[in-house]
Amino acid sequence: MAKVNWSAGIDSVSGALSKPGKNPQHCCNKMLLGTHRVAPTESPDCNRIYLRQKVKRSTAVTAKETAARLRFATVAAAIKTRKADMMKVVQDQETFLAQRDLPGGKKTMNAWYWYVEGQAYDQALANG
Repeated sequence: MAKVNWSAGIDSVSGALSKPGKNPQHCCNKMLLGTHRVAPTESPDCNRIYLRQKVKRSTAVTAKETAARLRFATVAAAIKTRKADMMKVVQDQETFLAQRDLPGGKKTMNAWYWYVEGQAYDQALANG
């Protein structure tokens, strides 16, 4: 997401100002990227604008990538289902709070969900 600081004029721009999309009817073929560097230099002009062509993948999707995509989609769906299950919410919150301050504990509820459901997916995959 682009960040723009407004004053009497535009002081700085940082981030993607336009991105090439998947639908060719509603996008451009180039990415417009603005950067703003804050560093002690002699030049006050630290803004740069870059145009980048849309890149087309040159290799086929590997089996490892397909497996990673499947794992991500499956775990994300399991997390969504678990968050909506009111029978598990209180117990999940208590379990999360109990492990949060332990060494190696997950600091956010979302990270904990990803850890628990990822472990469950990996175990189910290993069991067959």
